[in-house]
Amino acid sequence: MRFALVGPPQSGKSTLFSAITGLAPDPAQSGVERLATVKVPDPRLDLLAVLHKPKKYTEATLEFVDVPGISLSDPHGQAEFRRCMANLRVCDGLVAVVRQFESSGVTAYRNRIDPKADLDELHTELMFADLEQVVNRIERLEKQVAKGGKAVEADKRELALMQRIRECLEKELPVSNALHNDEEGKIALSFGFLTQKPLIVVINVSEGDVARPPAFTHPTATATLALSAEIEAEIAQLSPDDRPAFLADLGLSEPAKNRLIHACYDAAGLISFLTAGEEEVRAWTIRRGMSALEAAGKIHSDIQRGFIRAETVAYADLKAAGDMRAAKAAGKVRLEGKTYVVQDGDVILFRFNV
Repeated sequence: MRFALVGPPQSGKSTLFSAITGLAPDPAQSGVERLATVKVPDPRLDLLAVLHKPKKYTEATLEFVDVPGISLSDPHGQAEFRRCMANLRVCDGLVAVVRQFESSGVTAYRNRIDPKADLDELHTELMFADLEQVVNRIERLEKQVAKGGKAVEADKRELALMQRIRECLEKELPVSNALHNDEEGKIALSFGFLTQKPLIVVINVSEGDVARPPAFTHPTATATLALSAEIEAEIAQLSPDDRPAFLADLGLSEPAKNRLIHACYDAAGLISFLTAGEEEVRAWTIRRGMSALEAAGKIHSDIQRGFIRAETVAYADLKAAGDMRAAKAAGKVRLEGKTYVVQDGDVILFRFNV
């Protein structure tokens, strides 16, 4: 799963990217997209590691791409934004970073500090891009319907959907508002509509505001976080032993980057199930609602093909019991079949035969 960080110049977006990924800023790559894989923090693996002392410890991961700052204040900037559209369309979600912090040493976008206006401008541009794409698709479908043929009924259904999407966008509503069921969602996904993707808003604030709630929310945002990219970058440079005291001074319980990573994970409809043994403890990423059979296939196709049952215990029950033996004695370990819907934090041992 890949999330793109987008925002105006000087919003602190690249600083946040460095804080999330651990990659130092590189002036030589200014104006160039940067991609990195990030581990999804999951303290549940720590208990499994204590119980099993594995050789390997593997977290789930997400990808983040840092898109060069988007200036929509002139035709050149608008053209640059259009140039990066193709890469945004293949991402699974967007993180919009807007500036609220004051700094005399950092030039303000449009000579103002107005995060809400910056976000509205960016979102409007995303809708315009989707509208242009859907209008082109409607024109093509109308020609195909006029010609007839074997696929004409399918073309008519898609045309009706695209017309509904156009109406939504013309009312300044996102593509997601026009979708009535999963089938329509899948059709729309194939076009990479930007306003169908989950949107996480990050308001980049000053140090004194990091413990305060966001000043505003956007109606189409899945989540809104207030954080200081500069502070997050400082936290990333500290040793693990020094971080708790630093965070406590700020009134925080954990780095905001952890909240951002989890917000992206949740927004993409992802959960983790866990496996544990002497070789490895691991968090496996699946979509919410997947069955035990589908989850087994994420590990190996042989496990899916030879699936017998899934020996399952909820992480909370395992933690309360202390270990797997005690969890079994307490009746917390269940034998689930192929159709069982896996829950976040399930610790699973798949039984199979091939």
